[in-house]
Amino acid sequence: MNVVPRDLMTETVVSSADFRGAMRHLTGGVSVITAGRGKDITGMTVTSVTSLTVDPPTLLVSINRDASSFPLIRRHGAFGVNILNADQLDIAERFAGKGGLKGADRFASAQWVTGVSGVPLLADALSAFDCEVEEILERHSHGIVIGRVRQIRSSTRSAALAYWHGQYVAVDQDEDAAKLADVSVPSRSRRGI
Repeated sequence: MNVVPRDLMTETVVSSADFRGAMRHLTGGVSVITAGRGKDITGMTVTSVTSLTVDPPTLLVSINRDASSFPLIRRHGAFGVNILNADQLDIAERFAGKGGLKGADRFASAQWVTGVSGVPLLADALSAFDCEVEEILERHSHGIVIGRVRQIRSSTRSAALAYWHGQYVAVDQDEDAAKLADVSVPSRSRRGI
């Protein structure tokens, strides 16, 4: 591992509330992380998924080490990433803990398939990735989990579920692309650049 030593400024303290408030301006795609096998399964709603590399296909997700998913990911060495479509708000809320459901009970009322590693994948997610853990880096309260993609399932749906300013919003590729074209920054050719 390459580490660049440096002196960190410790005089300035940013509060958790200020940081959380500022991060609400960042729109994030909503995904459900799944972990475990058989009946020993759980999952959680996150906006912290990102692609790390394309070759090999690798994802990165940040997970609180106190979350019920974290020990299952560590034990089984695998996890699922299920990118939710716009009409899966109920799934997002269920896996975020609304209604008090935990563990395998969160998987009710949706169709799931078993990925190559044994993790549950949402059958009608926009995309679902079965990942093998390559490395877990623990920093502060979270584990940064790097996963090599072993299987991908994709749907033909085009509307995604996003999270912005503390609420879920639908992003529809066809509808929103037309709206964005009307209000977008002029292209370089139109500005004479």
